[in-house]
Amino acid sequence: MKTLNYRWAITEALREEMERDERVFLAGEDIAAHGGTFGLTRGLFKQFGGWRVKDTPISEEAIVGLAVGAAAVGMRPVVEIMFMDFITIAMDQICNQAAKMRYLYGGQVKLPMVVRALSGAGFRAGGHHSQCLESWFIHTPGLKVVMPSTPYDCKGLLKASIRDDNPVVFIEHKALLSLKGEVPEEEYLVPLGKADVKKEGKDVTIVATGWMVSKSLAAAKKLSAEGIEAEVIDPRTLSPLDEETILASVKKTGRLIIVHEAVKPCGFGAEVAAIVAEKALDFLEAPIKRVTPPFTPIPFGTVEDLLIPQEGDIIQAVKEILR
Repeated sequence: MKTLNYRWAITEALREEMERDERVFLAGEDIAAHGGTFGLTRGLFKQFGGWRVKDTPISEEAIVGLAVGAAAVGMRPVVEIMFMDFITIAMDQICNQAAKMRYLYGGQVKLPMVVRALSGAGFRAGGHHSQCLESWFIHTPGLKVVMPSTPYDCKGLLKASIRDDNPVVFIEHKALLSLKGEVPEEEYLVPLGKADVKKEGKDVTIVATGWMVSKSLAAAKKLSAEGIEAEVIDPRTLSPLDEETILASVKKTGRLIIVHEAVKPCGFGAEVAAIVAEKALDFLEAPIKRVTPPFTPIPFGTVEDLLIPQEGDIIQAVKEILR
């Protein structure tokens, strides 16, 4: 094992897949010689050249449209949306073209493409550069939606996404880019559609995504010191969702808290709550709780910290549900 941060886990995954398969190419704004706004493609232009690491115009619909066409004729494009907020400009290409094409052609056309998008708060960059929009894509049949929370998961899931024959929206959290973790020296994949139990426990189940996994684990550590053992589950792939792992945990603990950075209405937590209510209601010993920001745009500056769920909010929710 070696220690790698989240940022370089992304770069390593891209490099290894480009070395393995010449059909894999990258496209996005300033990703070539500049190495990307966050340095996630640094060194790849020098290694693979301009045919496989391509700078694009500032046009998200053109970037994703390029990927749809290239994937349909046998390439494996990986395109970057600099901030997930700008993915709205490419919604038609993602949700009406990429997501539907394989179905509409009766499976005769594959769409092996990955749309990487940098999501979430943590940079105090305001309402146009800080949103979590994963629910829009979970709601779209034909897309796979991946949200890794650790360097290990990030590398393994990105490699698996590039090899998948379906369009994948791969969401990377900006606040996690410097997070360090152990990653195997040898090649490995993390399968799509399989959740991970980050911490085992018996008293309450916490299902968390993205940045909130780290916060939930920190909260669980403090709760453990008080004799409360929380089980923390990271779905990793939001669509398709590993329902079995979540349901098994809830049946064991009898309590469920869902933590995510997106706003509450129609969010990922609502889907998890509905699944548990439909399939494990008799095992619940308390109402399901969701810990999310308030239903408001993300403000600029330090006020952001008041909205994003923190360790204390998760601890409070756990204690409330255990009363």
